Amino acid sequence: MTLSADLADLGLVAARTLLASPIDVVFKLAPGDRPLVGVGESVVAGARIAERLRDPTLTELNLGDDALHLPGERVAAGELLFEWRGRWRIAGGQVHEPLETPVAGIVRDVRPGSAITLSAEGQAMRGVTVMGGPARGRLALASARDGELRTTGLDVGSAGTILVVGSRVDAETLTRARAMGVRGIIVSGLASKERRDFAASEKRQRAALHRLAPFAVLVLDGAVRRPLSGPVMAVLAALVGHDVAIVDDPPALVVDAPDALPRPAPDHVRIRGGELAGSEGRFERLLGPRRFAGGVQHEGALVRLADGTLVAVPLGDLERYV
Repeated sequence: MTLSADLADLGLVAARTLLASPIDVVFKLAPGDRPLVGVGESVVAGARIAERLRDPTLTELNLGDDALHLPGERVAAGELLFEWRGRWRIAGGQVHEPLETPVAGIVRDVRPGSAITLSAEGQAMRGVTVMGGPARGRLALASARDGELRTTGLDVGSAGTILVVGSRVDAETLTRARAMGVRGIIVSGLASKERRDFAASEKRQRAALHRLAPFAVLVLDGAVRRPLSGPVMAVLAALVGHDVAIVDDPPALVVDAPDALPRPAPDHVRIRGGELAGSEGRFERLLGPRRFAGGVQHEGALVRLADGTLVAVPLGDLERYV
């Protein structure tokens, strides 16, 4: 498709990648965790790649010349010896929990006590943060792109799914969804209070004797409530019924769909700031310097919204998907 002279100005609009490939996924390890894979190995989704040490204990060791020759000296059994702040420590414990990869791929790097890096198959839709995770499940739509999910909207049929909940969800609904077996939530924005409440709930769950299945919350845009973008929602709608994964480093939804996924029109733009934040339309042309609300002067752009309305928007408040 050849862009017109005006559409060529789209290069000045901030670009956001809709689906990126390839992607390297990092699984963090702590001292005492046991990697179960090696560099170059191919793994499938659901494969156990490490064992994480639950409630580890750290023992300081005296490794001086004299101490090395003390007869009968014993130290606690452990999993990893490491140096920290000039002292040697050994991490140990009794209970290990499996770490399973939610994505298939090739192991690129293994650093005990640090991380496992996996070159994942498929494409990734980046977000801004993930709470919990990583997790894998069947994608399902729970609301429209500008909707929200309440506890009353959950049912046992959602177990094993990753739900797209639109623009808003509260901490109570997240906690209930996890308890009902939901594997993940995708939402446009999550307020700071909801993040704190959910983080506290996650901490209590990790301390429980019987833990639930992995659960992740992927926040695509930030803390402000706004609808999911049209291009993002179109991709998610096309993936309904497919198995997808949420990973936390980088925060992303990883998909491996066999068919071509929908792409937005080249001139499709989204307003990401100001009074019209979340609105979408078609880029018409640049307007040059304009004075906007508050008396601030910005480079302006003309955007035709979905209802046909023409609005002037600061160029910096626009984004497009590529």
